[in-house]
Amino acid sequence: MAEIRIHRDHELGLKRAREIAWAWAEQVEAKFDMECAVLEGKTSDTVTFTRSGVKGELIVAADHFDLHAKLGLLLGAFKSTIEGEIQKELDGLLAAGAAAKTAAKKKKAT
Repeated sequence: MAEIRIHRDHELGLKRAREIAWAWAEQVEAKFDMECAVLEGKTSDTVTFTRSGVKGELIVAADHFDLHAKLGLLLGAFKSTIEGEIQKELDGLLAAGAAAKTAAKKKKAT
């Protein structure tokens, strides 16, 4: 089984990180026909995702995201493509979240 591990640090805080994780879950549900579930915790959340040939989880904390996925035999051949797509989606959401946080700070300062 092929495995994908992605770690991203951020400075968004848990509330905004949750929003991004839920947006990511909605995207992968729609785009890749994943089934996602969210387990909320006090200091972190876990987003589990699954579909035929893929099973994984995204740990959402106040200062980082950790994604771990296992790919079945057929999808393992496409590991690089799948990993790149996940990174692109997650990085895009993180960039938008960071930009929104910066804009909110600037607005608050004025």
